[in-house]
Amino acid sequence: MQLGTRWNVGAIAPTTLPDAVLAAIARVESELAGVETTGWRWTLTWLEGRPVLELDDGTTIRVGHDGLVTVEDAD
Repeated sequence: MQLGTRWNVGAIAPTTLPDAVLAAIARVESELAGVETTGWRWTLTWLEGRPVLELDDGTTIRVGHDGLVTVEDAD
């Protein structure tokens, strides 16, 4: 695992991420409309060369071996 970076909800995500991941981030953030997210951050790590993003509430975005992007909602 390789550490990537962290950024605030609503800020610009790293441009090195695939377009499908950027779209997933935008979708998750749009679903948070009306939720107080001040101070919430995304954490990006790389696992086997693929991005894994976790939001402070536990929502996780992953890119699978097949290239498909999945979003796992926080429990």
